[in-house]
Amino acid sequence: MFALVDANAFYCSAEQVFRPDLRGKPIVVLSNNDGCIVAANRQAKELGIPKFKPFFEVQRLCERKGVVALSSNYELYADLSAKMMTVIGRFAPEQHIYSIDESFLSLRHCQQAIPDLRAHGILIRKSVWKECRLPVCVGMGPTLTLAKLANHAAKKIQGYQGVCVLDSDAERIHILKHVPVSEVWGIGRRLTTKLNVMGIKSAYDLACYDPMKAQRFFNVELERTVRELNGQACKQWDAIRADKKQIFSTRSVGTRITDLDTLQQALSKHVGIASAKVRKQQSLCKVMMCFASSSPFDAIPVSSKAVHHFPYPTSDTTVITQAVRQLAEQMFKPDVRYYKVGVGLVDLIDGKHAQIDWLNPNPDDPRLMKVLDGLNQRYGRDSLFVAAQGTVEKWAMRRERLTPQYTTKWGDIPVVRC
Repeated sequence: MFALVDANAFYCSAEQVFRPDLRGKPIVVLSNNDGCIVAANRQAKELGIPKFKPFFEVQRLCERKGVVALSSNYELYADLSAKMMTVIGRFAPEQHIYSIDESFLSLRHCQQAIPDLRAHGILIRKSVWKECRLPVCVGMGPTLTLAKLANHAAKKIQGYQGVCVLDSDAERIHILKHVPVSEVWGIGRRLTTKLNVMGIKSAYDLACYDPMKAQRFFNVELERTVRELNGQACKQWDAIRADKKQIFSTRSVGTRITDLDTLQQALSKHVGIASAKVRKQQSLCKVMMCFASSSPFDAIPVSSKAVHHFPYPTSDTTVITQAVRQLAEQMFKPDVRYYKVGVGLVDLIDGKHAQIDWLNPNPDDPRLMKVLDGLNQRYGRDSLFVAAQGTVEKWAMRRERLTPQYTTKWGDIPVVRC
C-alpha cells in the first residue's frame, strides 16, 4: 500500500498557523507582486472567489465578502513544509516528497505491523495538526495513482473525514465511479476532452478501458494509468533523481528597472540563487544565459537576451557574477523600463568528476563557496552575499500584504504573553 498525505489549501493554512484569528475565515494568497490569486481556502471558494484570476479584477468582491488577501510568504511556507514532511516521514520507512504540500509514503515493508490502516491515517492527521497546526488529508491505495485518487476522495467526498483507504475492490470501484476522469493523476485538460468524446467520463470508465488500446491510441503513460486504476502497480518514484541539466532563476520586479546599476544588481541576485542550486547538486556550468524585458502589455514591448560561454566550467558565484555584469552592459537600453529579468545556467555537467585545468587563470574557490552556502543554509538566504547584489533591493518583488516570517526572521518571532 501507498499513502499520499496532502495539506489542505497549504498556503492559506500556513498563514493561519500563527494567526488563530484567521482560522475559519476566507483567505486567498496572491502571486509575485500581488498579481493573481494562486491559493484559496474552502471558505473563499464557497464565496465564489476564483483561483488564478488577476487580483485587481476581484479585489472589490473580496472586500465585499470579507475575504482576507495576503501576499505569498515563501519563507514561511518552505519552513512549515519542511517541518510537516519531517512529521509525516515518521510513519513509514520510505518517503517521497512530491511537492511543497504533498508527500508519498510506502507501507510495503511495514503494512503487517499496522493493524488498522484507517487508524494509521487518522494518527498521521492528528500528529501533523498537533505538531505543525496544518490540516492534512490522507489517501491510501495499492498503487500511487489510487493513493492520489483516495486522497482526492478524502478531501472532496463526504463521510471519509479526511482519511480514505482503498483496501478492497468494492471500495475502489465505489470511488472510481464518483470521481470524474479529469481528477485522475496525469489526465490533463486536453486528454480529458478527448476521453469525454469517447464516452469516458469517470475514473471508472477509464479503468474499464482496454490498456492495450490506451497505449496504441494514446501513449504508454495512459496505459500505466489504466493498469494502476485496476490495482496493478506500474509507477514508482525514483530513489535517486537525475541532476538537472539547466537551472533558471527569474522573476518580475516590483519597481521597474531603468538604470544599468540596478539591472546588474538584479541579475547578480539571480546568479546567487541559481549558482547555489548548481552547487547543491554538485554540478558545473558551461553556459550562462541572461535576459531582461519590459512588460508584454507595454506599447512597444522590448526583450533582450545574452549568452556567455565560460572557458572553464564553474559554479563559483563570484566568477559567474563577473560575467553577468558584463552581459548586463550589453543588454541595457536607457529608454527601456525593465519589468522581468532572469538568469539561466545551462549545459550543466557533473562536478564530482570534472577535470581541473591548472592553466585556468581564475579558478573556483570551493572553500569560499562552502562557507557561503553553509552560512546561508544555517541563517537564511542572503545572510552572506556578493556585494554586486547591492544592499537595497529597490527592484524587489512587491509584497504589500506580507505577513511576518514567524519562523525564519529574528524580528518576526512570535511573542507570547501569559
